[in-house]
Amino acid sequence: MPLQHVVEDVVRAAIVEDRSFGDLLPRLMDASRTASPAELTAALPRLAEGIAEAPPNLGGWLAVVSGAWIENGADPGPAGRALVHRITEVTAAALAFADAWEQAADGKPPPDMQQEQPSQDVFGTVAPGLGDGAVTAMMAWFALPQYAMAGCTLLQKAPAVRASVDDRDLRVHAAGEAARYLGQMDHYQALLRVLDGERLLVLDRASRRGWTVTIGGIGDNFQLHVLLGGALIGRPGGLAGHRPAPEIVACFLNADAPDEPPIASTPWNLVDARGEWIWNEGVPADVPAVNGTRVVVIDPPSYERTFPAGRRFPLMPATLRVDGMHLPEDLAGWWRHIKPATRQ
Repeated sequence: MPLQHVVEDVVRAAIVEDRSFGDLLPRLMDASRTASPAELTAALPRLAEGIAEAPPNLGGWLAVVSGAWIENGADPGPAGRALVHRITEVTAAALAFADAWEQAADGKPPPDMQQEQPSQDVFGTVAPGLGDGAVTAMMAWFALPQYAMAGCTLLQKAPAVRASVDDRDLRVHAAGEAARYLGQMDHYQALLRVLDGERLLVLDRASRRGWTVTIGGIGDNFQLHVLLGGALIGRPGGLAGHRPAPEIVACFLNADAPDEPPIASTPWNLVDARGEWIWNEGVPADVPAVNGTRVVVIDPPSYERTFPAGRRFPLMPATLRVDGMHLPEDLAGWWRHIKPATRQ
């Protein structure tokens, strides 16, 4: 049976909660294995409708399928934005469940959403606080791991979807709250904060020179630090020092890290315009802006930092492009806004 027909049957069953869903889901997975990326792309919008309209427990399975399709080459397109919206709805319902549980359970931790299942006892605990929304909230709680997994795949593979996310602060906040209960939501929150097509001004305090760079798909500041070293050290018009080896830079761009990855080191201290350290454990979105531009200042290293080469999000390729170099006389206006480092 063509994939489109299987998708239609399984989505219809999910939306109306038909018992046939349990039999149709394996058929959908089997049909997906032999489908081309073009076939997956064509069927994804209807699958996304099912994710949006089905109850969370059934829509979660469809979300997992959508993540597998995207990983296997399907173009998320508008369906990707619909998935992000549905993840926010499910996250809100799961947080409502957590609030009701905490109010009613006398300090007992909420059920493990990855190890336990919905039950009458669980329902009975939250029903007084949630009323008619208790079933949906309970199903959302136990389905959240499926949505988080699909969302992490989606956002790693779809820069256009990342760039088009609306109400970003709201979604980031909800994901951060949910991360208290599900660690993968911390990854989802970080992916929502990834910058794409973002221009940074990089200033070298010693030489007073600077560079404008454009970044995309960078998951943490370990990655930013190494990619800046690869782009600026030992290049014409760049900085002196030991540039990271090409194979290390590749691991932070788009190459798979080997099982025993090479060890990377960061050549500088990076600080922001206020003089505060830019911690490698943070993300580029943490760097504050000056007059609308995020500013990274290069200082000599206080100590050697080493870590295994590789991206926090292996499915997400990164870019860092040097757009231009700025001489000290071009930057006089900027240095007035730059504070000395608060620590050495």
